[in-house]
This record gives sequence, structure tokens and C-alpha cells, in this order.
Amino acid sequence: MKIVIIKYNAGNIRSVDFALQRLGLSALITADPNEIRSADRVIFPGVGEASTTMSYLKFHKLDTLIRDLRQPVLGVCLGLQLMCAHSEEGDTECLGIFPEKVKKFVLSQDDSTSFKIPHMGWNSVSGLKTPLFDHVSNEDYFYFVHSFYATTGADTVATCNYLVPFSAALQRDNFYATQFHPEKSGKTGAKILENFINLIV
Repeated sequence: MKIVIIKYNAGNIRSVDFALQRLGLSALITADPNEIRSADRVIFPGVGEASTTMSYLKFHKLDTLIRDLRQPVLGVCLGLQLMCAHSEEGDTECLGIFPEKVKKFVLSQDDSTSFKIPHMGWNSVSGLKTPLFDHVSNEDYFYFVHSFYATTGADTVATCNYLVPFSAALQRDNFYATQFHPEKSGKTGAKILENFINLIV
């Protein structure tokens, strides 16, 4: 199986590669359109800022390429946010694969003693609705690091609650995405990656 990790101006790409290696899998990290199109599985990870990253994707024509992919695609963290319709971060029009909007966490005066931004740490998710979560339960925890979140909607397949309920995972057709970092979420995160690789298509 050919697994490709999309290379672009965002961090955390190597962490995903190392997580796949722990599963005995090898991936090609590339921005080459032909390599991406010919992959069996494509992973679109990222840690960074929405507007500069979307500008990079558009300049290199990766935005159109990603939208046109037909094999299973997994967005992670910033990857999920960029696959949504719009982000408040830099007032950015994103890829529009999912109709959900990306908003900034806002602390009220009452919240400030109990919550911090960014949302950083381990949280459980609920409402699991996709094969991505096979053999995963609502009691399992995942690792999050983010200051922006995707709203819940028709494509939400897992929800987390931090200040507000938000999409912990999204799915539409062949596109999957997680706000949490499966590559940093121990055995449970490894199961998410394994389930993605083993999707029946």
C-alpha cells in the first residue's frame, strides 16, 4: 500500500511519519501531485496558522489537488480546520470539503479560572459514528492542542466538549479528519491511524 503524507509549510509532519513507522508502515512525504494522486491513502497533517497555510496551498495548487482526491484522505489538527469552509483565524476561506466553520475559543470571565487557551491535553470524545473509531470507546482519551475549533454539523462523527461542544472528527465521503492528534494519543491514536489505513474502499 502506498501512503503519502502531504508536505507543505506546516509542522508535525514527521510526528505522523514516526507514528506510522511504529505500526510497521512506511510513508512518502511529498508535495509531488503525481505521487499524491497515485497514493492509496493520503494524510494531511499540520500545526500552524490558517491564512498563511492556505496561501501556500493555493500558490502551489495543492488546494485544488486535495479537493479532487478520491482515495481516503485523513486531515489532522490544522488539516481538519483547513478542510472546513472558513476559519476565523485570519478570516480565511478554506478548502470547503466540510461545511463546518472554524471559530476561536473565547474565555468568559467565569471560564478563566477553569479553562485555558489553547485547549491542550487529554480529553474524551463521544458520538463516534465512523469506521475510524472501530474498537474505540467513548471512554478513550485523545491528545488535543488547539486554539480554534470546528463547529458541529452534519459531518461531525465525534464530539469533544471544551468550553463548547466541537467537532473532534469529521467525515464526508472519502475525507476524514481529526482535531486531536492520533500520532500523540498513544495506543488509542494508533488504532485511529490503523483503522484509516485499513478502511475498506
